[in-house]
Amino acid sequence: MLNPTISLVFLFFILAIQSQGQTLLDSLLLRQQKTFKSIAVASVQPDSVFKLDLSKQKHKEVPQEIRNFKNLQVLKLSRNKLKEIPEWIGELKKLQVLDLSYNKIKLLPDSISNCTDLVYLGLNRNVIETLPHTIGRLEFLEVIELWDNEIIALPGEIKQLHNLKTLELRGILFSQEEQEQIYNLLPETNVFFSPSCNCKN
Repeated sequence: MLNPTISLVFLFFILAIQSQGQTLLDSLLLRQQKTFKSIAVASVQPDSVFKLDLSKQKHKEVPQEIRNFKNLQVLKLSRNKLKEIPEWIGELKKLQVLDLSYNKIKLLPDSISNCTDLVYLGLNRNVIETLPHTIGRLEFLEVIELWDNEIIALPGEIKQLHNLKTLELRGILFSQEEQEQIYNLLPETNVFFSPSCNCKN
């Protein structure tokens, strides 16, 4: 007969395994998960896909199959040929890391605000002019990288990102006044600019 203590530990172990695909993983556990680099391979066990890296695969659209990965927490789509992000991206409610850098994206959909556990948003080297007003709902967001985009203005709602630690805006031309306005919106955030200029005047 099994020791009751051992049985209890074993039960908790089984429950942890069964629930793993339904919980948000911390950074340590997330690093230990397999990174899938193929939609076909990932689709074999969709509930076991926590990390998906489709970088440098010449995608012109975000693959629809990604919608099936309900436990996805890291999605990398950098260095493709994407011009837009579909509204259904908001269905990926457990995303913590979203890397869309080095594409040709102009806008993010409002539904990005449904990815409420997002911590990192990588948008470097696109052609983005602004962020959606719903960006303020991403309360756990810590890093936004917008280096070398076409940013004209940032929505006032960005001031609601109280956990934002880093905002990367280098490679974008802002006047001194515009830089100060952004600093005032995010006084507790490390905001990185290129030297100011009067190029927009």
